[in-house]
Amino acid sequence: VQLQASGGGLAQAGGSLRLSCAASGSFRSITAMGWYRQAPGKEREFVARITRVGDTSYLTPVKDRFTISRDSAKNTVYLEMNGLKPEDTAVYYCNADGVLHGKGWSPGPNFSSWGQGTQVTVSS
Repeated sequence: VQLQASGGGLAQAGGSLRLSCAASGSFRSITAMGWYRQAPGKEREFVARITRVGDTSYLTPVKDRFTISRDSAKNTVYLEMNGLKPEDTAVYYCNADGVLHGKGWSPGPNFSSWGQGTQVTVSS
């Protein structure tokens, strides 16, 4: 399963960016998709997640500024980021959890895939 992220770039504080991540390859289903970020010198942290049925969860500092959504038909997840702050500067990674094909009609093993990361830089 491959994930292709796009949409990062440079924004001023208070500005907006929209990230996209499309999943491709052979899989039975996607259970959830999400975004993580890693700032220089810091651990990778969870940002937002959306399940197959549309349940969402967010990192507390972004919950009132970021919105995650998905297009299930396109196996694509989006992250709309508004009110950007310099502390949002990081490499953003998308993640997908799902199920691979098994034998016949049976489900296969679970998978968890990561995209290549896209840089978001917010200037003050």
